[in-house]
Formats: sequence, C-alpha cells, structure tokens
Amino acid sequence: MQNELITEIMQLMLPVLDNAQLKQLEQAMEQTFFRYEVTGQKIKAEVDDSNDLIEMFIAAKRIEGCSEKTLKYYQTTIEAMASALGKNVRHILTEDLRAYLTEYQNKNRSSRVTLDNIRRILSSFFSWLEDEDYIIKSPVRRIHKVKTTSSIKETYSDEDLEKIRDNCEELRDLAMIDMLASTGMRVGEMVLLNRDDINFVERECVVFGKGDKERIVYFDARAKLHLQEYLDSRTDSNPALFVTLRAPHERIQIGGIEHRLREIGKRLNIPKVHPHKFRRTLATMAIDKGMPVEQLQRLLGHQRIDTTLQYAMVKQSNVKIAHRRFIG
Repeated sequence: MQNELITEIMQLMLPVLDNAQLKQLEQAMEQTFFRYEVTGQKIKAEVDDSNDLIEMFIAAKRIEGCSEKTLKYYQTTIEAMASALGKNVRHILTEDLRAYLTEYQNKNRSSRVTLDNIRRILSSFFSWLEDEDYIIKSPVRRIHKVKTTSSIKETYSDEDLEKIRDNCEELRDLAMIDMLASTGMRVGEMVLLNRDDINFVERECVVFGKGDKERIVYFDARAKLHLQEYLDSRTDSNPALFVTLRAPHERIQIGGIEHRLREIGKRLNIPKVHPHKFRRTLATMAIDKGMPVEQLQRLLGHQRIDTTLQYAMVKQSNVKIAHRRFIG
C-alpha cells in the first residue's frame, strides 16, 4: 500500500519536478511512511485513463508518419496487453509484462520474431509514456530483445523467373511480373500506380512507400515493352495501371495479384511464388553484382540499412571469390 501511494504521488508530480527533485521526494516519503502503518482503504476509485493514453500515443505515431496499417497493429497489440493485464497502464510493472509475454507465447505458440515485435511495440508505447511524463520509468527497459534465429529467405533463380515469364497467359500478368522483378517495389505500391505515373522515356515511376514517402523506382527495357503492349491492348478507361481481367475492369488489389501468382507457381511446380519474393530477389541480385548497399537502400525505400541487409542474401561463391581477391 505504501509503495502504491509513493508511486502515485510521484507520477502526479512528474510534470513539475525534475529527476533530482523526484528522487528527493521519493526518499522523503519513504522516510515518512517508515514511521507509520498505512491501513486506509481507497474512498474513491482511480479513473482508468488507459484508453485515452493509448489513443494519444497512436495520434503521436500518426503525426510521425506511420501508415494506418501500422497504427492499427500498434493499437491492437497494446490494447490486447492492457485488456489481458486488467490494470491501468500507468501501474503496469516489468513482472506483469514478462508474465504476459510468456503466457502469450504459450497460448498462441508464437515465433520469437512475433514475440519480439510485441515487445518492441510495447517498448515504444511505454517509452512514450515516460517521455511525456505519464510514468516514472518504462517497465520494458529491463526486458531485453528476444533472440531470433536468422534464416536465409528464398529467392527466384534465373530459370524460375524465365519459366514464370514464359508461362504467362495474359499480357497483364507478364507486365506485372516484369515490373515487380525489375523495380523491386512493394506489391502495395504497385497496385496504387496509375497509367499517368509511368515515364516510359526515362523508364521510371514515382511510388508512395510506407508512411506515404515518395521515391523513384526504375524498370528495365523488357518491362517497358511488355507494359506498353499491355496498356495498348486495354479498352477500358480506368486510370489504374493494372486492372482486373473481367469487366468492369476495376483496379486490381493485392489479394488478386497474390492469388494469380500462386496459381502460376502451382502450375509450374515452383514453390512459394508471391510478390515479395521478387523484391528479395532483386535485392540479392543487386548486392551480388556489386551495387552499394546505400544505393540499394534508397531503391527499396528502407529507412534503416539493417532492413536492406536482411533482404539481400550474398551468394557463398562470391564470398569465396572476394576472400581470394582481398585476403588470400
């Protein structure tokens, strides 16, 4: 009871006292309460402002430029934690979060990557509460990063790419595959493109990435020819770059592209054919051919270079050649 009172008083004084003054206040209260036994009960229940704090955090992240999809993930994750613990977020302790993460992993059989994503989101939330003087110290500080195993992600071989291209029955599918393979853009970026966005002279287009950030991507000559052929074959007036095959020819969605690629993969017996694999293949190919990682980072639209390095898989044969060139 005494500790709860001390914490509650200190939280109320956070906006007006600096760290040194808060420490003195804490020591003074501990010395005072040491001589007394606190036995009283709360006359009035504390108002739980957890939902308000979560909404304010989400609003702050929105101003920082996070996408609505990311914000939804943040909010769902934080609200699930608060609901499971059943406490005002101001009073959540490190032990509470450790127990929650352990139970979550056991209940959902989550991977370490998923668990660390949750830890990272909670860390961002409680760090914000600390920075904004709603709590004294983030309870996630003493919860360390979850160790994850790094697995080598699959890429398309040159043969697989040619098989996929050769077996496209529609001009649209061939143009989509060439755009994904040569630009390295995200499938979510491609579905937003319009015909007018394409600069055929410079073989480039502007896409809007995560957080509505603009960047230029480039496509090769093959993609240009197949894209022009596809657009010339269309009779609809939809401004979208890629549309459904059947009337009324609406803008194609991410799910439609994923479904189409899965069908092609099954027909050709190529495992795990999906849009993101083209992006990873381009990154690996670029690194393999000597593109500076800083330029690849800009091409892919990554904020952190660490993310770019996770996409690119350097071939072991090139490591051997580099070793002989620079060391042996």
